[in-house]
Amino acid sequence: MISRLPFTKSALSVAVIGLLPTLSVAQETVNVKPSQMVQGGTGLIQTPTARMQDAGDLYLNYTDNGEYRFWSVNLQLFDWMQATARYTDVRTQLYSQVDSFSGDQTLKDKGLDVKFRLWEESYYMPDISVGFRDFGGTGFFESEFVVASKSVGPLDFHVGLGWGYMGSADDFTNPFCKLKDSFCERPLGYSGLGGKVDYDQFFKGKMAVYGGVEYQTPWEPLTLKLEWEGNTYEFDRAGELEQDTRLNVGAVYKWNGFDFSLNYQRGNTVGFGVSYKFNLHTMSQIKIDDPPRDLMNTKRPESLSEINGNALFQGLIKDASFILTDVDIKEEKAIFYGYQNAYRDNDEAIERTGRVLASELPESVKTYHVVEAKGGLPMVENVIDAEAFIAAARYESLDANIKDTWYRKNPDEALRDDYAPAANSGFFHSADLFWTQTFGSPEDFYLYQTGVIFTAGYAFNENWSVVGGLSATVLDNFDKFTFTVDKEDTPLPRVRTLVREYVTNNRFSVDTAFLNWKDQLSDEWFGQAYAGYLERMFAGAGGEILYRPVDSNVAFGIDVNYVKQRDFDDQFSFLDYDTFTGHASVYWQPEFLPDTQITTSVGQFLAGDKGVNIDFAKRFDSGVIVGAYAAFTDVSSEDYGEGSFTKGFYLSIPLDLFLLEPAKGRGMFPWIPISRDGGQLLRRPVRLIDFTEPRSPFYN
Repeated sequence: MISRLPFTKSALSVAVIGLLPTLSVAQETVNVKPSQMVQGGTGLIQTPTARMQDAGDLYLNYTDNGEYRFWSVNLQLFDWMQATARYTDVRTQLYSQVDSFSGDQTLKDKGLDVKFRLWEESYYMPDISVGFRDFGGTGFFESEFVVASKSVGPLDFHVGLGWGYMGSADDFTNPFCKLKDSFCERPLGYSGLGGKVDYDQFFKGKMAVYGGVEYQTPWEPLTLKLEWEGNTYEFDRAGELEQDTRLNVGAVYKWNGFDFSLNYQRGNTVGFGVSYKFNLHTMSQIKIDDPPRDLMNTKRPESLSEINGNALFQGLIKDASFILTDVDIKEEKAIFYGYQNAYRDNDEAIERTGRVLASELPESVKTYHVVEAKGGLPMVENVIDAEAFIAAARYESLDANIKDTWYRKNPDEALRDDYAPAANSGFFHSADLFWTQTFGSPEDFYLYQTGVIFTAGYAFNENWSVVGGLSATVLDNFDKFTFTVDKEDTPLPRVRTLVREYVTNNRFSVDTAFLNWKDQLSDEWFGQAYAGYLERMFAGAGGEILYRPVDSNVAFGIDVNYVKQRDFDDQFSFLDYDTFTGHASVYWQPEFLPDTQITTSVGQFLAGDKGVNIDFAKRFDSGVIVGAYAAFTDVSSEDYGEGSFTKGFYLSIPLDLFLLEPAKGRGMFPWIPISRDGGQLLRRPVRLIDFTEPRSPFYN
């Protein structure tokens, strides 16, 4: 419902002034806490400020704003970078110009914003930030801005310059226009079929001044806002909107992680919203767990012959969750092969393991070698100096750091050859939940599918295994997904856009069934080969090699695959499409971006198009990983279709955050705004970068 109320500029000014109490120099003040604006992101009401949130802050927002409703997620990736993803519901427009296609669905639009801090506030200087709104979509609210913010006691002042949507008031001539004529006019519309970054429009055309002030009232939960915006609403997607004044006024009430906002915009429209904030660095779950073993009054065996093997084995499981698969104990050196079953933090895992070994082994053993193995192959060797470890664990020195008593290294060839697990063959199985979702479809705004994937296999030895996965859909509403392009003349092979047929035709699906060989080829090289049903849509054969040193911030690999498209009606038959696909990939954890991994893959995609896929992943202290990817290929935006190029986002959440006991494992939640056929990677069932994760942990 759209609310219209009569209001004049003078009345608005009087009302705002009346809200601000007289300030005394001696008054104890509280600095303004930044909050979300209508479209998501730190700001006033309709305009962004230079302010940033605490690193890791995540806001979930809903606002109702007359003609518009906004759902947005705002994330502070770094203390200097903020990103916002947004869905806009335009109440005054239908989904498309074809009534029979739109039905009752109103127009939905996706938008992405990003803001960077250029200068951090000091005693004399303000925060200064530059930002880009709606830069990767259809340009509903496309804008660029530069803004400064300065706090003075309970007041936070903001002044900025806006271009595009935020600059339509055209307060004065764009200064860039004096440098180059092309900046005088802003190109209309957007390139391709949306979703493409229109660099040629940045900082062009009309420009306006905007700004405002926030006041932290003596009542700490309440903040008041006054804003002067640079948009005149003449060319809005919802239609030309009436604007009685460029002044907006609002209030924010904070309670227990929630922000409740109420505002009055354009002199005639009431808006409201709610936000919920939590921090991805600090989020945690209370754990019911025994403390690490105490070494203060431990009675150790006198010799190797007195070692209690059962106590050692059970202690490693109970106190350290280290599952022992092989052991070699000598007079001065003891080697323990196995895998960590619960503790995601490597330092915690090694300390707990070391404490068990120090209490169960005699003093003659000078070094403990804890070798983490995966799939029958030793991955990394942790070498613990027993004497230094015990001294640090007993706090014999004030400056001792127990983490300095061990180091990680590559298992040498002799150690790998000596690995003889009691059982390197046999059956294995697991069960995992899966979640598929899509937003903004004409049939329903939110379509989803959830169920269980049962995986089972047999390992013949440490190299050869056969694996299969069966998925069972439990809940979904994809039956509403009726729109198809089967009769359209598409320029690309239908490698992904037949998703409706694959999803709805079979409640039980054979996702994978393949033969796999893997091995460590040398100290730092790994290899694998596979053949069979590799994913729900494709079967074939392929191979991969990977170079990955221990604790290196760089790894690289090459995969090559021949695949054939599976039939969506008969899961054991094939369609008339086959191709080669493969990529050379570099995995980089840059030192200047802590807890970040950038993956660049260059090669040929499933539709035969060639190009690059870039994946950016940021890990927070809680273990939550937020990622985004984009594929740029030789397919034009017109041939690609709506969205112009492949892109997506994902959230990887450790199961440890939901359990009362330490645990490993993750859940993946993807968001793909629009899935088309260009830039599509083969979803290989086993990737060596995942298999060798213990060598340089990122998804720990």
